[in-house]
Amino acid sequence: MPELSPAKKAVYAWGDHTVNTSLGALSLVFLFFLTEIAGLDPLYAGAVVWIARVFDAVTDPLMGRISDGTRWRIGRRRPFFFIGVLPFGASFSLLWTTPFEGQLAMFGYYSLSYMALSLSTTILSVPYLALIPEMAKSYDERTSLNTFRSGAAVLGTVVAAAMPKLVEALGGGAAGYALAGSVLGVWLILPWPAVFAVSFERPQEHNTRQEGSVFQGMRELAQHPSYLRLCALFLTCRISVDVVGLSFLFYFTYWLKRPGDFSLTLFCMLAVVVVSLPFWLAIAKHHDKHKLFCVGASWWVLIQLGMLAVTPEWPRASIFLFAALAGVGYAMADLMPWAMVGEVIDEDELRCGVRREGLYNGTFTFVRKAGGATAYLLAGLFLKAAGYVQNAGPGVEQPESALLAIRLLTCLVPAIFLCIAIALAWHYPLSRRRHQEILAALDARHSRLRDEAQPEEEAT
Repeated sequence: MPELSPAKKAVYAWGDHTVNTSLGALSLVFLFFLTEIAGLDPLYAGAVVWIARVFDAVTDPLMGRISDGTRWRIGRRRPFFFIGVLPFGASFSLLWTTPFEGQLAMFGYYSLSYMALSLSTTILSVPYLALIPEMAKSYDERTSLNTFRSGAAVLGTVVAAAMPKLVEALGGGAAGYALAGSVLGVWLILPWPAVFAVSFERPQEHNTRQEGSVFQGMRELAQHPSYLRLCALFLTCRISVDVVGLSFLFYFTYWLKRPGDFSLTLFCMLAVVVVSLPFWLAIAKHHDKHKLFCVGASWWVLIQLGMLAVTPEWPRASIFLFAALAGVGYAMADLMPWAMVGEVIDEDELRCGVRREGLYNGTFTFVRKAGGATAYLLAGLFLKAAGYVQNAGPGVEQPESALLAIRLLTCLVPAIFLCIAIALAWHYPLSRRRHQEILAALDARHSRLRDEAQPEEEAT
């Protein structure tokens, strides 16, 4: 089988760079675009994302099951890269246009466009992620591949964070957003042929037949305690990430009154994330993944709570410092849940006798998107209830209640959800030692199946 050299890992990781560029733009900029540029009511804006994520509730697991059962000559996962890539870039571009003015017309347009983007993202990302436990078999090798993927994903967030600057460079306003959406739409398409070229699939020798419906498979996943715990901690962690992301631009615009520092502060945080990933990877070779998640998330909680004290009078350097310190914890909290999925899939094979990378990753991808949808819905309701004023011009101040809501969304609410994630991860059962036992049991089973099959082949 092909080897996973560092160069191949880096190229493969670029697939998640495109997905995270899209998700990052939706998390960091899209709510601001919908309310401030398109003029959509905050409640409608939150509902747009929620509807698209409900749609994902069906398409993500279904896509996983489809890829598990596909038997094309060039593979069961990789052909979907070419099916989904062009709709992916095109639907992303459509989201940043403003063809309608009425509230209901805008609501319908953005809901349908977002659903199209969600579907094309699913077609790409679910088979893409399902390849990771197949390409990397060991506990540490999966952490390594996911570290490369996480680094590329962070660079995708950097691109998303630069979108406001790109919009400004392209003339600003609705026209600037439309042009920026088209430019990034092309950017999302470009890496996928290279991702296809470096990826590979292992021959499925044993127990690969998928029986029953996707709903039956989902019921079986719901009976897997380790996976349920992993999904719960991942969901609460993603809500934290997305709440921070979508409120950050509001925080700089209306609380700190420094909208120009938004991109620079985010770049500072993400640069630290990239730099700290090799450090965390080295430590991960000697410790259990769930324990490192607790360490990183706990550090991030402390920084979030400290940000509650920040006022507009604080010097710029202090805000950059907070962002850099947050990046250290964010790196581990974002990386480890993805690195833990492979062990759950191995445990499932030991329990049920089948490999279901697609279904597991499809459901996990849905959890990722559900976290974003929940964050959007919470933020939309919170801002609406707090009296947030849309399109507030230079002479218009947000009410104190709205400013407080923005601060709480940026600082306290994410810390609360992170604490829940830490509690869920604390007694996570799949340690390094337990995974070694699972692999040993699987190897013994595969050897026995090969021995049983050999006399039948000789007789034939």
